Amino acid sequence: MAARLVQRCYHRLFGGSTFALLATPASLLAPASKTVIARALPQAALTSLHTSSLSRQTDKLSVKEQVYSRHLERREIDHLIESASSPGDLLHVGKHHSLNGNQASAVLIQLSQLVAEEKLETKRLLQDSRFQKVLNVLNNQLSQVWNSSLLPLLNSLYLLGLERNKMELILVKQEVRWRLRRLNFGQIASLAEYLATSRQAEDQSELLNDMVKHLELRWTEIGDTRTVVAMMMKVGHLSQTLMDRLEDKALELAEQFTAEDIRKVAVTLAVQKRRSVPLLRAISYHLVQKHFTLSPSMLVDLAFAYGKLNFHQTQVFQKMAADLHALMPKMAHGDVGRCIKSFAYLKWLNLPLFEAFAQYALDNADRFTVLQLCNIILSFARLNFQPSRSENFYNMVHKKLGDQLGSLDPHLLTDLVWSLCVLQQVNTPYLQSLLAPQFYSQLLADQTPRGQNYRLKLMHINAAARLECPDYQGPFLPPEALSAPEPPGNREASPLQSSLQEALNKVAIDEVKRRFNVHTIYGWQLDAEMMLNSNNCPLPIKDFAAPYLLQSEGKKTPPCGSRRIAFLAWEFPNFSSRSQDLLGRFAMARRHLQAAGFLIVDVPYYEFLELKSEWQKTAYLKDKMNKAVGSEMAK
Repeated sequence: MAARLVQRCYHRLFGGSTFALLATPASLLAPASKTVIARALPQAALTSLHTSSLSRQTDKLSVKEQVYSRHLERREIDHLIESASSPGDLLHVGKHHSLNGNQASAVLIQLSQLVAEEKLETKRLLQDSRFQKVLNVLNNQLSQVWNSSLLPLLNSLYLLGLERNKMELILVKQEVRWRLRRLNFGQIASLAEYLATSRQAEDQSELLNDMVKHLELRWTEIGDTRTVVAMMMKVGHLSQTLMDRLEDKALELAEQFTAEDIRKVAVTLAVQKRRSVPLLRAISYHLVQKHFTLSPSMLVDLAFAYGKLNFHQTQVFQKMAADLHALMPKMAHGDVGRCIKSFAYLKWLNLPLFEAFAQYALDNADRFTVLQLCNIILSFARLNFQPSRSENFYNMVHKKLGDQLGSLDPHLLTDLVWSLCVLQQVNTPYLQSLLAPQFYSQLLADQTPRGQNYRLKLMHINAAARLECPDYQGPFLPPEALSAPEPPGNREASPLQSSLQEALNKVAIDEVKRRFNVHTIYGWQLDAEMMLNSNNCPLPIKDFAAPYLLQSEGKKTPPCGSRRIAFLAWEFPNFSSRSQDLLGRFAMARRHLQAAGFLIVDVPYYEFLELKSEWQKTAYLKDKMNKAVGSEMAK
């Protein structure tokens, strides 16, 4: 601007005044009292001055005309690129017009969009000489490409299928790395999301790592929920640090989340196994307070996320239960099965909802696969849920599964029969298929932790066959298969178990009159055991034969009128959520031990840990023992 101002002043002062001086007589320029000798410039100099001034003005006009014409030409090329409706039209523009770097990048971006829309093959396109010409222009003028075009250009080269060792692709990637500091956060995030979810993620590890580092440093620039949610879903798993910061930003923006945002965040946390309690509390609060209308798919995903993360929020569950109950007729059978499984993981039993689940399964039995039906049985068994129309429901189950037992995976079949034992719905064909030597031998041979778990389930099934199925005649597990597997590592006693043992030491002072951590042949462990005579006085328990042990220490026959007392300490995880009802596994344990002849003394955490003094705990146990004996005598 300063240079233009100087030029204008020069023309005004010197251009106009020169001609004025030439036209004015010299005598008029001098004072009247003095004689002045006029110094006239030579004619050639005046002529050259006049000519040069005019030529400069003419040159400026011609430059402006050239710039303007070039501008018009570029705008015409841009219009041709934007209006091209086929790859041939685009390549024609590249061949018959002189392109700059930005126009070449625009051709490639538009070309990738047309290829994606029309699902065209790119092999012949990449070999086209016109395409190679556009690549050459891009290669020579890459530094002129705008930042806003550089990232879509890289995406387009990937979509067009350029080989990763192609020079043009390598140069574009390098250019992106050089310009990362000058790109805004949204541009980096957009390309990082694309690379992280594309097939080129492995090939672009260096570029992606650089982008992740920039995102880690500039995370405070996130200002909208879409960006933070998208980055958590697509990029967060690449960096622990970045995911921590994204969770902080999500916590800050949680109030602005829509129902869809909440669903995506919850599922992302579940998939990455990140139990971020503050963020889960925040989205749970807004989910309840804003009264979102949730679709069936949202409810299924939220149930999955909360179940996977084992995060309990009663108000959210109640809202989900009410919405699911209303939407049940519209739901797909697969979604119903997934919801049942998720609530079972959460140990949350809503009776009206589960009654609706059972009725839905009964009405749509033909739509469920064998695997889906097995998962429903496993879920009901975990929660110890019995449908009100149990006879109709289990008749349907037996009819659908009866012919399919031989085709099931051995582990799934074991889980299924074990669950039917929990629900007291097992029958002879199930037991015979599992307790046959050719079946259980393959499970007993597995010494891994998983194998030990299934060995324990086989012991429970064998106990159910002996104790709860009087019509079952065999086969049974052999004695060598009834030894309890060794627990992994040295498990320390819980506070409840330690407190129970200390109190029992006061109830039965003599060590031989009590026994702790007793492993039975039924696969269940007693936290403590005592034997009382007819006068309710403790007996030396180790002196008497114990048929429920694999190897009994004593040989004496218990005296007439004696009773065996089993103490079972029930911890918080043994109960359904927000309930004092035992889960199916522990209800079956109690039932089996009772059928084996024990008087059960339940010691739940919510009662025993509330007692402060040793005297209170001792009195509590004595009272429980007297009630158990009195109840048995009343029968």
